[in-house]
Amino acid sequence: MRNPLSQITGRRSEPASAYDEPEAPSPDALSPAPVPLRPPRRYPEHSVDLERLRDQLTARVAELQWDLGGLVYEMAIRDRIRVDVLVRRAAQLQDADSELGEVQRILRMEHTGTAGTCASCGAPHSSGAVFCWQCGHSLLEQVASDAIGVPAPAPPGFA
Repeated sequence: MRNPLSQITGRRSEPASAYDEPEAPSPDALSPAPVPLRPPRRYPEHSVDLERLRDQLTARVAELQWDLGGLVYEMAIRDRIRVDVLVRRAAQLQDADSELGEVQRILRMEHTGTAGTCASCGAPHSSGAVFCWQCGHSLLEQVASDAIGVPAPAPPGFA
């Protein structure tokens, strides 16, 4: 059976054998360049870079899923399951999938302009909003005026 994603990613088309140890890829090959948590809005090329990274991570997650499934199949037909190899491959898949989820979350926030939701009604609000547009509930934390500028009391035993 041929991997339909092998043409996209340029990797081997057959699943890994249960008897092959996973290759030790370089640290650069496992994870792309770090992604800033909130790219500045004034630079639209950051959005394009994040979209490109999202596409690369989507292909990588699909490839890792394909390889993991092929590996389990190969081990099963040979009746030789190696849990340590499966756990390592599943951990790589989990890392790539969580990174993909974070990039998707950042892109969604960037495209929608949503910074959070109202604690009262759950309606989305943009960054800098003071009141909820739907229910009018204050989105800012209320602090008593006499508490401003007063140092917080030390916990017992830390005097």
